[in-house]
Amino acid sequence: MPDTTTTSESTSAAPAFPMPRTCPYALPQGYTELREKQTPLQRVTLFDGTEAWVVSGHAQARQLLADHRLSSDKLNPGFPAISPAEKAHRPFRTITELDPPEHDVHRRMLIPAFTARRIQEMRPLVQQIVDDRLDTIVGKGPTVDLVAEFAVHVPSMVICHLLDIPYEDHEFFQEMTRKITQERGTMTGEEIQQVLGRTWGYLDARITKLTSDPQDGLLSLLATERVATGTLEHHDLIAMALVLLVAAQETTSSTLGSGIVTLLEHPEQLARVQADPTLWGNAVEEVLRYTSVADMGTRRGAKEDIEIGGVVIRAGEGVIIPNLLVNRDPQVFADPDTFDVGRSARTHLAFGHGVHNCIGQNMSRLVLEVGFRTLFARLPGLRLAVPAEQLEMSPAGGVQTLTSLPATW
Repeated sequence: MPDTTTTSESTSAAPAFPMPRTCPYALPQGYTELREKQTPLQRVTLFDGTEAWVVSGHAQARQLLADHRLSSDKLNPGFPAISPAEKAHRPFRTITELDPPEHDVHRRMLIPAFTARRIQEMRPLVQQIVDDRLDTIVGKGPTVDLVAEFAVHVPSMVICHLLDIPYEDHEFFQEMTRKITQERGTMTGEEIQQVLGRTWGYLDARITKLTSDPQDGLLSLLATERVATGTLEHHDLIAMALVLLVAAQETTSSTLGSGIVTLLEHPEQLARVQADPTLWGNAVEEVLRYTSVADMGTRRGAKEDIEIGGVVIRAGEGVIIPNLLVNRDPQVFADPDTFDVGRSARTHLAFGHGVHNCIGQNMSRLVLEVGFRTLFARLPGLRLAVPAEQLEMSPAGGVQTLTSLPATW
């Protein structure tokens, strides 16, 4: 019989959570301690004193992410907020916060733009964007911040093309997405409302313009074929655009930055993939597993009791599935703290699992593969300009990312 632990029992020893990273790829000390307890679900204490379950087991994570008894709706009782900003009132919900069947209706509208075939058709465009960006970097000289000059720009240009967003507006939405994903852990509810309001206003105006003057991208298509025909509300399209803009920009740019550091800090693995370019696909999957930048993005609230991993998650309790932790489960990944580009790591959960698995994962993989491969081919002498331990991570938020990446060649 499982140990049906309940919230009524004393859990005063539950450690504080989130546990901020100080390295783009190493486990925080707290994660190591959670893993060493060899219990797939454990209690943690959130900023407001409430408690939630943290999942460290890969198998249990997959099972829970496919369980309809867990809700992504942040308005549901027990949803585990990780900062005051997340409790601020919002007049909208994004697709990541919807449950089936409403979620499924919206997702089906987006799927055609993100199929593997459609994304591969963008390869020449992505290659051109990367090449042009590296031309600019090389022209500026042998020292550069690869976060500001490369990791942020490349996915930004790609998502601008996909969504019909003018690239001349990129500085505005890059600032907004950074605040939403990286800084929300330190923001007040009023501050996050202001950021979301400005972003919403920008997208509202852009979609209104595209409705009367459509172009070739996804927002134009949805505005003319869905909003205009009454099968999608205008405000729902704004919410879709917001989450696509934020997710595509921040998670991919953060993985680019963290992946560059990881490859540079594992020169034998970098040499291996440079000698055999057919390994770049594997290397991308291993970077995704090893860095797992969207660490706090996978959270749910229980709508019913769920018995799993020797405990019972009660209705109204929160569940957190830290990607970095479950992607280091030794039951699934042998020697999980070793970075190995030859590893078959496709079973990682960096893009989630179940109905909410990341719809933009094909695009992210393409940008990462072209970005890494071209960067290290063009700049084979690339190296960090400061010791790795001096690199700083953003405050614990939805996405863990480097604030800067000084490099030289």
